[in-house]
Amino acid sequence: MPLPSLDLGVGKTYLLRIDLLPSLRMAAKTQKLSLKREVGLIGAISFIAGTMMGSGIFMSPQSVLVNIGSPGASLVIWAACGLLATLGSLCYAELGTVISESGAEYIYILRIFGQVVAFMFVFSFVIVMRPASATGIALSFAEYAVAPFYHDCTPPELVVKCVAAAGILVLAIVNSMNVRLAMFIQVFSMVIKLVALAVIIIGGVVLLFKGNTENFEDSFKGTNVEISSIGISLYQGLWSYDGWNTLNYVTEELKRPEVNLPRAVIIAIPMVTMLYLLVNVSYLAVMTPRELMSSNAVAVTWGNKVLGSWGWVMSIAAALSAFGSLNGTFFSGGRVCFVAAREGHMPDILSMAHVNRLTPSPALIFTTAISLLVLIPGDFQSIVNFFSFTAWFFYAITLSGLLYLKIKKPELPRPYRVPIVIPILVIIAAIFLVLAPIIDNPAIEYLYVTLFIFSGVLVYVPFIHFKLCPGLLEKVTVFLQLFLEVAPADKNL
Repeated sequence: MPLPSLDLGVGKTYLLRIDLLPSLRMAAKTQKLSLKREVGLIGAISFIAGTMMGSGIFMSPQSVLVNIGSPGASLVIWAACGLLATLGSLCYAELGTVISESGAEYIYILRIFGQVVAFMFVFSFVIVMRPASATGIALSFAEYAVAPFYHDCTPPELVVKCVAAAGILVLAIVNSMNVRLAMFIQVFSMVIKLVALAVIIIGGVVLLFKGNTENFEDSFKGTNVEISSIGISLYQGLWSYDGWNTLNYVTEELKRPEVNLPRAVIIAIPMVTMLYLLVNVSYLAVMTPRELMSSNAVAVTWGNKVLGSWGWVMSIAAALSAFGSLNGTFFSGGRVCFVAAREGHMPDILSMAHVNRLTPSPALIFTTAISLLVLIPGDFQSIVNFFSFTAWFFYAITLSGLLYLKIKKPELPRPYRVPIVIPILVIIAAIFLVLAPIIDNPAIEYLYVTLFIFSGVLVYVPFIHFKLCPGLLEKVTVFLQLFLEVAPADKNL
């Protein structure tokens, strides 16, 4: 007796034993699944702010000050990073309302520049950008989570990495199980972050009123004006703003994206920028520049000096803050694999969603596996620099696409639009960020990253364009469909 067949809507008909997986009968009847639109305005604001306000504001102030050299210049860097993130997010808001699909840079590059450039992006994103981002945040979470147990010494690297791996695995499971649970974690962690940042700001304001202003006298003395110093300082500051484009990754799960996408970024990013500036002022009101530059965990040092025996509370708050940011990174990062697979640039299995939970669990599992591999040799500072270099390379390409649409496709419907000067300014800034470290202080690692980005073409030609080994991939796809209880998901436009 021949096995029954199931057409899962990806141009292929797979043979399977229905008795092995009764729950796939529903997928056979409904043919296509769609991700739910469950993210409203409050959730969107929490999603952006919660992802941005992670480990960066508790880790990067030290790196920014070390590279730029003076307290006054460091505040200028933080303000410039906030302005750049705001302008970039406004450009992405227009792109997200013109091309209302999930996937952010990937889907925009695909629709504007075509298959090859889009694959170069997703290849770099999957192997370098998103795993590096998740790993950097996970390491920050782990550093703060174990800090209360190692008062007078540096925690062992193995312990930190094991805790980081545990955090990655827990959030991968959460995001695979339920979108609402992931959003609850995001909103809850954002509340914790806001409380922690409020405590830091209020403590700093009190000390300023008491006259602790000596660190702001002659505050630009010692400023490093080398191009590479400014570029690396911006890299470290922008790490804290990473997530400004997060909502564009999940456009298909956003309620009324033409309204809520622009509103969410206009509310969330200026709010985060103001908080970051006030927090840095508080750090400098409590610590001397030398103390701040020598601190590996700025929030803990601040807590020990201001809160005394309750300083451990800041460590826990910083850990929870990073945990929420890691959650947002997973929520959005898995969606890029999902969208790329749906467009044929990744294995078919990654385009599928769970038949009951309607979450892109195969893509999340894949992202988790790569992140754990990156974690093994992970070094926080290198991760931040190479992530920023790669990210701003593709941000420049994406925003060039927006310019193209404005000039060549003015007839496209645009529920939200920005003046053309804004994407031009952000593109100039992105080019500076990509070239500055190379021109002033070239390092062989940047060449390796550049070669890796362009090596995506070598993968694209045989495996995507000519589709080598399709039979093997189909067998693996069928097996994983049965094992993971997933089916192809339709676009949710």
